[in-house]
Parts: sequence; C-alpha cells; structure tokens
Amino acid sequence: MIGTIVNTATIVTGTLIGSTIKKGLKPEIHSALFTAMGLSATGLGINSVVQNMPKSNYPVLFILSLAIGSLLGTTLDIHGKFDRLTKRFSSGNLSQGLSTAILLFCIGTLSILGPIQSAINGDNTYLFTNATLDFVTSMVLASTYGLGIAISSVILFFWQGSIYVCAGLLSNFLTPDLLTEISIVGGFLIASSGIGILELKDCKTLNMLPSLLVPIVFFILKNLFF
Repeated sequence: MIGTIVNTATIVTGTLIGSTIKKGLKPEIHSALFTAMGLSATGLGINSVVQNMPKSNYPVLFILSLAIGSLLGTTLDIHGKFDRLTKRFSSGNLSQGLSTAILLFCIGTLSILGPIQSAINGDNTYLFTNATLDFVTSMVLASTYGLGIAISSVILFFWQGSIYVCAGLLSNFLTPDLLTEISIVGGFLIASSGIGILELKDCKTLNMLPSLLVPIVFFILKNLFF
C-alpha cells in the first residue's frame, strides 16, 4: 500500500500548496487558472478518447455507456445531491472542482493498474508516476477551488486501496479490452468536466459517473453468457 499512501500524500501536499497560493492571487490570475484548468482537463479527456478509440473492439459501447449512465445518474440526481452537500461546507463552486479532481485522480490506467502491480509484483512504479502527476494537478485545482480539493485524496485512497485488496480477483478481470472501454468513457467524462470549467456548457458530469459501470457490467455478462 506504500504507493497508494504516497499518491494520497502528494494530493494533500499539492492541495495545501495550491490553496496557500490562492490567497494571494489577483482576480485576473484566478480567472486565468480557471481557464488553464478547463483547457487542461478538456485536452486530457480528448487525448484519452483519441488514444483508446482505435483499440476498441466494441465501437458503440461508449455511446450506450454514456446514454445509460447519464439516464441513471440524472434519475438519481447525483450532481444535485453532491452540489448541495459541498455547499454546506464551502461558499464556492467546490463540487465542480471535486468532480474534476476525482475523475482526473481515479479514472486512469495508472490509478487502476498501479495498485494491481503493487499488490501482485510489489512494483510501485505506476503509482509513483501517478503521484507526481496528481501532485501538480492538485496544486492547480486547489489554487482554483481551494482546500476542499483535499477531499479527493480520501476518495483516491479508498479507490486504490480497494483495488489493492482485491488485486488477486481483479488482475484477471481487468483485461486490456475492459480498460480500453473504461478509458474511453472516462475520457469523455474528464473532457465534459473541462467544458464545465470553461463555462461552455454545464454538462453535470457527476450525473454521468454511472457510465463507468456500464462497460464493467457488459464484460461481466459477456463472460457469463458468451
């Protein structure tokens, strides 16, 4: 678990640095950071989609995933509930920042394969690499949204910790095909977060989170019946 602990610590450290920097920022610099974060998230999301789309053996699965997941998330009003919860503890738009942070930190090949490599082979290379990326990202996010971004480190810890504990089972289940589909859907969600930050359209990305479960369910059913 050392890799996950380091990854969690870098997010907390990056958040502390970023939130400290935020206090001395002028409004125009604060606005520039919002724009930079929005463009970065959009670019990372598009990159994930472009890289993984050609590898997909199920070219319409991501469409079904986004449609079914969005329908389920909207019905459950995940975005609304999360927004109301965060507003109890923050006067800013923390929910938007947290949703972006959770997606960037948790939904990626390094964050999924890292705990498996660590548990099975004792190799923390993926997690240390992920920690470096997350340190910079958390610093930028916190300079924009504040100290509340640290909450995402708790979610990351339990996310990677669960994968680590279940590594023996997940190592066979998390095939390259499944990771490809999750990465495509995750890329769209990260890009939608960026679009929201840029205020081009409020995509309510949190309502789309169940989309990540659809490829998993599809592959479970596929293995059971085909």
